[in-house]
Amino acid sequence: MTEKPIGRIRAVLAGGIRRLGRNTTSAIAKQELPGRRQVGQSGIAGDCQADRRVHGGVDKAVHCYPFVHYATWRAELPPNPLLDRPGAFGENLSIDGLTEHEVFPGDRWRIGSVLFELSQGRRPCHKLNLRFGVADMAVRLQATLRTGWYLRVIDSGELQAGDAILLVARPHPSHSVADLIGLIRDQVTEPAQLEPVLRLPLPASWRALFERRLRGGG
Repeated sequence: MTEKPIGRIRAVLAGGIRRLGRNTTSAIAKQELPGRRQVGQSGIAGDCQADRRVHGGVDKAVHCYPFVHYATWRAELPPNPLLDRPGAFGENLSIDGLTEHEVFPGDRWRIGSVLFELSQGRRPCHKLNLRFGVADMAVRLQATLRTGWYLRVIDSGELQAGDAILLVARPHPSHSVADLIGLIRDQVTEPAQLEPVLRLPLPASWRALFERRLRGGG
């Protein structure tokens, strides 16, 4: 496949670990980074994760979030300065031109000199509730399918805001990230819907979830 532009990077972001609420810490508060930034197997240089059991790692090296969703959230939520600029959702790459409906597991993208592979959608956690002061914010993300997604790094390199997202390969175009998040949200158990999903390059946790649903385990 000839490399094809499908989107653009609005902002590159990283953050350190800070207190969030009374009893937890998080690196969800990301700040925009100027200039070219190094990206390695663990993500954007200088980015942190407070709980490495569930955040970070090679399958969650870089979190992407579509900037187009911000206008929708501003219309749905009480006024919140977090929504004035990228970084509200803990994303490392703020994306223009793509949503969860237009990206697929196994997609390979070149951004700057970095080669990425789309690994999975995001399953939002309770820290979004604390960040926004909205008790069901994580549930809202999954319910609306506006979750964002994760990339793993295949070849390290550098990128910056304004770089084009070039599609290098799309080997599994049958199920978008939105499709997969929808199956999880709706607790689908029908074999006709789940068996094709299990032929996709899923991370271990998602494979286990869909296998359990297929067995009727919820």
